[in-house]
Amino acid sequence: MSRYAPEPAHTHGSPRRTGILLVNLGTPEAPTAPALRRYLKQFLWDPRVVEIPRPIWWLILNGIILNVRPKKSAAKYASVWMLEGSPLRVYTERQAKLLKGVLGAQGYDVLVEYAMRYGQPSIAATLDKLKAAGCNRILVVPLYPQYAASTTASVFDDVADWAKRTRHLPALRFVRNYHDEVSYIAALAGSVKEHWAQSGGRPAGADYRLVMSFHGLPRRSLMLGDPYFCECQKTGRLLAAALGLNEQQHVVTFQSRFGKAEWLQPYTQATLEKLPRDGIKRVDVICPGFASDCLETLEEIAMECKTAYLSCGGGEFHYIPCLNDRQAGIAMLAGIAKDHLGNWLEPQVTDPQTAARAHALGATS
Repeated sequence: MSRYAPEPAHTHGSPRRTGILLVNLGTPEAPTAPALRRYLKQFLWDPRVVEIPRPIWWLILNGIILNVRPKKSAAKYASVWMLEGSPLRVYTERQAKLLKGVLGAQGYDVLVEYAMRYGQPSIAATLDKLKAAGCNRILVVPLYPQYAASTTASVFDDVADWAKRTRHLPALRFVRNYHDEVSYIAALAGSVKEHWAQSGGRPAGADYRLVMSFHGLPRRSLMLGDPYFCECQKTGRLLAAALGLNEQQHVVTFQSRFGKAEWLQPYTQATLEKLPRDGIKRVDVICPGFASDCLETLEEIAMECKTAYLSCGGGEFHYIPCLNDRQAGIAMLAGIAKDHLGNWLEPQVTDPQTAARAHALGATS
């Protein structure tokens, strides 16, 4: 039995075709305990995500976590579930469709699909789909602005696993990060300014904080050489500068701590609980590390952290949504994609004679 997936017989003269694969973290298929158990089992078994020796971690994961956490997580997912499904999947699907539309309007014939690192649609299945559609050049775009081994590199691992099983490989390119891209910072700043305009104008007092909350990682990852912490800090500095905020008016924090080990600090919830004691009467919270709203933003930040802040005597609390399907966010993705596609981009050809000539010139043997 061949180690490779079946391929159609090779034919000469196949035209070049370019595809883009957007990849997000993943989501359960439903807000139910069984669906959460399947999702968490795949997610938490990834050695990029949890770097504990496998035998020990297998016992913890299967003996404790997967018997306790799915039911609790299902209730949280149910509180943010949209009519169309999981928010993360809904927004990622919209991003793919809108990105294809923007590139098409600019004259580029590029296929755009999306996949999830954990859950469905899988990276392997979607790469197969692009390949079956004739894509022999594929750009993989992990939707993680800041690089981390547990996210970006894990996507690369999954793409590499697919490649190992593929006989006729397409050319592949990979976006590593975009934490300091001008268009990314501008899109974030635009969303904050729009929020300020809708909520009474730009806050100017010393009793205001913009909290920039990024997903946390174990502090050990920084000591082992992961650049994630530094890239989050740079995003924070650039966003604050774009908004004209001084050092006292903003803070970078880290959320979603898991387990008892020390994680990157300061912690988001602990910071929000302390701010009222420091005389802060209004906080706006934005999550720049998330391309799409999801459980960690809509439930953990907009619900749990809001409650924590208010219960400690806080005043106004505002959550600023992720870029999601905002026009500026899609334009940013289009710009990043075009930068990495480079000479792979070919304008659409509508004239039959010109199309035939382009086909002949672009054919690969």
